Amino acid sequence: MAQSENIFLKAKHRTFSGLTEDAEHKWTGPFFFIQAADPQLGLMKAWRDGDCDGGGEEWAEEVELTKQAVEAINQLRPRPRFMVLCGDLVHAMPGTPFREGQEKDLKAALKGTDPSIPLVFVSGNHDLGNTPTPSTVEQYCREWGDDYFSFWVGGVLCLVLNSQLFFDASACPELREAQEAWLEAQLSRASSSSSTEPKPKHILIFQHIPLYLKSPDEEDDYFNLQRTVRQKLLDRFKKAGVKAVFSGHYHRNAGGCHGGLDMVVSSAIGCQLGEDTHGVRVVVVTADNVIHRYYSLEQLRARGLDEDLKKLLQA
Repeated sequence: MAQSENIFLKAKHRTFSGLTEDAEHKWTGPFFFIQAADPQLGLMKAWRDGDCDGGGEEWAEEVELTKQAVEAINQLRPRPRFMVLCGDLVHAMPGTPFREGQEKDLKAALKGTDPSIPLVFVSGNHDLGNTPTPSTVEQYCREWGDDYFSFWVGGVLCLVLNSQLFFDASACPELREAQEAWLEAQLSRASSSSSTEPKPKHILIFQHIPLYLKSPDEEDDYFNLQRTVRQKLLDRFKKAGVKAVFSGHYHRNAGGCHGGLDMVVSSAIGCQLGEDTHGVRVVVVTADNVIHRYYSLEQLRARGLDEDLKKLLQA
């Protein structure tokens, strides 16, 4: 098997530094994490110029916003267990001008994150291309890590997915099949009553493109997954007991809850396409629930977590 194939076909699992995998399988009480999306360095000027297919030659605004997010998150007490960035890390598509500079500057902005807060990266359509290829996926993996993988934290199983393989895998069907097989194995093992592995307190999924924006039966759109794909994933996730799916891509807050499965669509650190403000989402995980709240960067930096969320963490 070629080395490039091995990147995608191996079983993918991660552990956080400083903690054994066995320790992270165990529920030890409530915790919280940060979900962010779409820093998308370069989009703000491109959007203003009306040239989103090209453009993107300036990204100082997004760098500053990312640094503000890092600053706000670093001062939170207690610390979040991790921060996940749900895709579109940069605006420049693979193989286009400005890509290398945008990736370099985003990494530099994120380098200020406190070392005790692991960063989890999710691939978006601008990171892989709207129609990804083995080459663009390999390039992403080289810069940011695997395009899909699992990790445990505090008794919770987290699955990071490459949603572009759901959206259009016409140029890389073998990669879609590999993720499908891996995902089925993950969900089956987590939900099996006969499994010898620990039962997760919750199962959470992170991907870039939302299953839907408001309703599972809404029409197909650039900002959601196609209905046929969406329904199959919803059925599989509900059957496995997935608690919530977190996404970005829409550059606005949206989502809903149907059949006990929460679809969370978070607005962007970077360019806003609606009335929301630049921000991130705080997600509190308790034994019974997953509670989430969107904060503007200014709100989070000025006052930190709301008191009711702090009380949940003390339970």
